[in-house]
Amino acid sequence: MSSHPLADFLLPEGFESPRVAAVLREGSAVAEFGRYALRAAGERRTRRATPYADRGATRLGDPVILVPGFLAGDGSLALLARTLRAQGFRTYRSHIHANVGCTLNAAAQLEARLESIAIQRDSRVQIVGHSLGGMLARGIAVRRPDLVSNIVTMGSPMLAPGAHHRSLSASVDMLVRLSRAGVPGLMSEECVAGPCARQSFAECREPMPRGVDFTAIYSRRDGIVDWKACIDPVAAPVEVSASHLGMAFDPRVADVVTAALLRSSSSAVEVDRGKSA
Repeated sequence: MSSHPLADFLLPEGFESPRVAAVLREGSAVAEFGRYALRAAGERRTRRATPYADRGATRLGDPVILVPGFLAGDGSLALLARTLRAQGFRTYRSHIHANVGCTLNAAAQLEARLESIAIQRDSRVQIVGHSLGGMLARGIAVRRPDLVSNIVTMGSPMLAPGAHHRSLSASVDMLVRLSRAGVPGLMSEECVAGPCARQSFAECREPMPRGVDFTAIYSRRDGIVDWKACIDPVAAPVEVSASHLGMAFDPRVADVVTAALLRSSSSAVEVDRGKSA
């Protein structure tokens, strides 16, 4: 395998991988986590000052599932999920422990998860996806608009999945090598350069079905993917100032996500103290 295992069609003309030094911008994730910690501390003080009987959260509109990015699992979006629950949304985990497998298999598993939630809640579901998770969300929205009411992507390079930092290329190369050696559940060559990759990429470029809202969050400070590849022409684009990693917990990004979910949500439907399911 070469040092760039992804197929050429995943890096269309007009897009490019971030420079090697761009990853240094990801150091701002420390400050972004600090912002989260400060806000969380303030919210805890407010909550302690609120009588227990008044702490029940009014649950808003359609349920929300959070989908992690490449190499990550549900835990990477736990802080964002906590923020959304505090705002009144019922959140669900994707059940992805590590996003390192075939994207088509991951999409099929996520679709089954959505079906389960839709049946349980008798409603369509909103999807918040970080990086690769947003690309999975877009593909599912194209195939199953009956399950999806809204998607919000964060740093998801849908227009050029190959426009990412060379460190990710090295990770993909390692996964493919391990898959070839017989380790199950990992990306194979078909997933990054064959029919599987073509299908996943094609679904990310299909027109969005009517009735499905779409917000694409991007940052010019992204040190992992080309920010231009994150601006889907059919989405409502929103620029933030955050690192790629920091989008998962920066409260300023959480505010943008909340606003996008609120625009798509119907009125409050129930009162509940529930945790992320």
